[in-house]
Amino acid sequence: MTDIEIPYEKDRHGHYRFFEILPGAISWTLLFMPIILSFINITAAVIFILVYLLIYFVRSIGYSVGSLRGYRTMKRHLKLNWRALVADVENRTVGSGDGVSRPQWHKDNIERLLTSSNNYRPSELIHAVIVATVNESREVLEPTIKSIIDGEQDNKKLILVIAYEGRAGEEAEKKVLQIIADYKEFFFDAIAVKHPANQPGEIIGKGANITCAGRELKKYLEDKAIDPKKVIVTTLDADNRPDKRYFLAVNYLFCIVPDPLRASYQPLPMFTNNIWDVPTMMRVIATGNTLFYIVGITRPHRSRNFSAHAQSMQALIDMDFWSVRTVVEDGHHFWRSYFHFNGDYRVYPLSIPVYQDAVLADGYIKTMKAQFIQLRRWTYGASDVAYVADKGFFSKNAIPKSNLLPKFLNLLEGHVTWATGTILVFGAAFIPPLIHPQSFAANELPLIVSRVQKIGLIGLLASVYVCLVTLPPRPARYRKHRSILMVVQWLLAPFTGVAFGSLAAFNSQTRLMFKRYLSKFDVTEKAVVDSGGDIISSEADPEKTN
Repeated sequence: MTDIEIPYEKDRHGHYRFFEILPGAISWTLLFMPIILSFINITAAVIFILVYLLIYFVRSIGYSVGSLRGYRTMKRHLKLNWRALVADVENRTVGSGDGVSRPQWHKDNIERLLTSSNNYRPSELIHAVIVATVNESREVLEPTIKSIIDGEQDNKKLILVIAYEGRAGEEAEKKVLQIIADYKEFFFDAIAVKHPANQPGEIIGKGANITCAGRELKKYLEDKAIDPKKVIVTTLDADNRPDKRYFLAVNYLFCIVPDPLRASYQPLPMFTNNIWDVPTMMRVIATGNTLFYIVGITRPHRSRNFSAHAQSMQALIDMDFWSVRTVVEDGHHFWRSYFHFNGDYRVYPLSIPVYQDAVLADGYIKTMKAQFIQLRRWTYGASDVAYVADKGFFSKNAIPKSNLLPKFLNLLEGHVTWATGTILVFGAAFIPPLIHPQSFAANELPLIVSRVQKIGLIGLLASVYVCLVTLPPRPARYRKHRSILMVVQWLLAPFTGVAFGSLAAFNSQTRLMFKRYLSKFDVTEKAVVDSGGDIISSEADPEKTN
């Protein structure tokens, strides 16, 4: 088996440094390519911009179609009677006469189970939920715990684990212990695990926290003589609220896939908990993120771990849980699992949501800063380019290169497009006319691009529609005109795409180029708005409160 740990910063040399530099080098080159080509050959510059725009346009049309398909899939799955479907899996037969509608794919799954090597039964499974927290307030944590309790699953087969940071101090510890005491009776068991500060070999981050909790959970299961192969672990952030059907749907999927121990189960992240409360620009970003993952339902081959996800406890034990050396433990965990299982690993997307908070802090400037920091952390996933190249191409493994190479190229292309896409689509066409004001081709370029963009707006309407119909009900404290803003806000999409998405991506990739590593998980400040409209804020980073 390949060593799946990320090298320490001091050990990154040679080819590893080359691939750390690569995403930023490509992104900066593409950014300046219209200028460079305009000086060298105006025709080449025009062709480059038009080809790039055409590729982006075709992909955006596919994106819009995918958003509609993903929404329809989610809507259908939310209407299903998951109790009945899980009961069918338990009995290995399709029920009838109970008035429950069963889709054809479910009937196919039951038929396939009769000859499958997957012998797990839903009644055998136990869920463990690790909720990671640092210094979030009770107003943030408690709704998460209540949403778990309110699910349709049997809570007496669910272990709650609150993973909290020792560096957050005594008050944070008292808060967690009180929540455990208040809600312990609802579960099979509920435990709190304190992650000690300043552990050697770890960076400050969620990965180290939930890994500490995972190791304690392993000891707990051993003491209770519970088979880890029959335990499914879901990790949640403090503000993550699973849909009531989530755990049943995970049970269903775990029992029907070919090899459930070599897989993760990815629910649909929807950033809608507080979407009516956040500032306009944050709403655009949050709804755009929700849309991205709705489209992802239709592309299971590209599914990756993100934020809340589930996996077999046995698999986690085998790979020593999550990485304690990266600030992007969720996306990185896909690659960690992929290399641990020598490529025989997949992520199964669920059309069942886990509802999350959009970024909201105490004050507009603080909120904007928190949003940028969050996206910088997400875009720091570009650090996985070097990791994948190192483990995949320079370390011994049994992964077919025909399987690895497309995944690697998708990873690289995704981060480069994250940095350059919006800027080039909305700005590149104006560069050739500035440099060659007498060129007919250069002056025609903005007009051509404008027409293509107008056609692209038709596709955008599909995405806006999906975002609107997935909004939670408008709180009574807001007037009807706020609903109109939910449509008008999309005019800001190009600005937010550049100011937050592109700049955050360039920040991360440039840091990697010059070894300015993110060696600490920047905790996002959490604020909630109560029913009276008052903001309750909690500085999530204990270093700023102690």
